[in-house]
Amino acid sequence: MKSEPRRSFLSATTLAAAAATLAGAAATAQAAEAKTRAVFQVSDADPAKWNLALNNVANVQQALGAGAVELEIVAYGPGIRMLRDDSVVGNRVADALAAGVAVVACQNTMKAMKLEPADMLPKIGYVPAGVVEIIQKQQQGWGYIRP
Repeated sequence: MKSEPRRSFLSATTLAAAAATLAGAAATAQAAEAKTRAVFQVSDADPAKWNLALNNVANVQQALGAGAVELEIVAYGPGIRMLRDDSVVGNRVADALAAGVAVVACQNTMKAMKLEPADMLPKIGYVPAGVVEIIQKQQQGWGYIRP
C-alpha cells in the first residue's frame, strides 16, 4: 500500500482567526504609538493668558507623559507680541520649546505688524496663517484649546 504525503489544510475559520489576531495586534501597536494631540490658540497680548496656556501644556505633559503627547501653541493677532525677543514670557516659551512643545507664529500677522524672524524668540516655528493652522490641526483630529 502506497502512502500519500500528508497535507496540511487550514480551515477558513482558522485563517479568519489568524487574521483577526494579526489585525488586533496591529491595532494595539498603532494605539500604543498614537499620541494625544492638542493645538492651543493664543491671540491675546496678555502675559496672564500666555502663562495660562504655558501652564496648560506643562500640565498636559505631566499628566499624560511628555512622550505621549504632541502639543502646539499657535500665536496670531496681538498674541504674536509675546513671541518677540523682548517678551516677558520669553523664558517660559523657551522652557516649553525645550520640553517638546511646538510654538508657532503666524506669518500673516508678522507681515501686518512688520515683524521679521530676527525680531522673534529663537527656536519658534512659523506658519503661513495661524487660523488655517488651527483649522487643519482640528481636521486632523487634534483637540482645540483656547485658554
